[in-house]
Amino acid sequence: MICQKTNDAVLIDPVLDYNTNSARTSTKFTDDILSYLTNSSINLRYILETHVHADHITSADYIKDKINAELVIGEKVVSVQETFKSIFNLGDHFKTDGSQFDKLLKESDTIIFGECEIIALNTPGHTDDSMSYCIGESVFIGDTLFSPDYGSARCDFPAGNAEKLYDSVQKIYQLGENKKLYLCHDYPPEGRLPQPYFLSKVQQSENIHLNSGISKEAFTQLRNTRDENLNQPKLIIPSIQLNIEAGQLPTPDSNGIIYLKTPINVLGH
Repeated sequence: MICQKTNDAVLIDPVLDYNTNSARTSTKFTDDILSYLTNSSINLRYILETHVHADHITSADYIKDKINAELVIGEKVVSVQETFKSIFNLGDHFKTDGSQFDKLLKESDTIIFGECEIIALNTPGHTDDSMSYCIGESVFIGDTLFSPDYGSARCDFPAGNAEKLYDSVQKIYQLGENKKLYLCHDYPPEGRLPQPYFLSKVQQSENIHLNSGISKEAFTQLRNTRDENLNQPKLIIPSIQLNIEAGQLPTPDSNGIIYLKTPINVLGH
């Protein structure tokens, strides 16, 4: 998002390229973004994370090495860090106070870039630290809703909760029916092109999981039943380990190679 009057900007949920077969990282996608910022004389002020993602690795740490921008996430990242510190048996060196990030946001906190204002909105359910970011008529809703024809985000990660997600989506809907709700993902069926956002009134009337006619009880049963049959995201192991560290790679071992841990028979069903 760019302030048209000052060319100050924020970047939301940047992605590091990662090859699952070779465990090799690449910065090509991020470098393309950085080149665009430079060539357009755009001043990146903040990098916003909607939550600790389980399906991609953040490139926030790489960007911070290149640009003096602040890294921002919701304050409940500390609970996510505590949960996964235990799961991955991370050592005492790993801090669970959110200090890997520059700014931890709570409900209604604001960020100013140029003449634009972002208002933080707690929207837990998919994860406990999930935040949405309101910028004028646009709301970046993270992994709460997907497109109306696809539904809602899963709630079976540690500290995920379908009832909380229902309440979070109602909070988003109450912002106004003409708000543009920007998605983290779109999985279009054949015949439909990907869309970056849907109007709130479209989600309210057409979302197959969370339209205005679905009760909390019905949604909770639907979501929990669906989650019981889902596989874990294929990138959850590397993504979580790196994203709770704001994208910082672990210290190399004595042989100069960086390693990640793989917990066996822990995650998923």
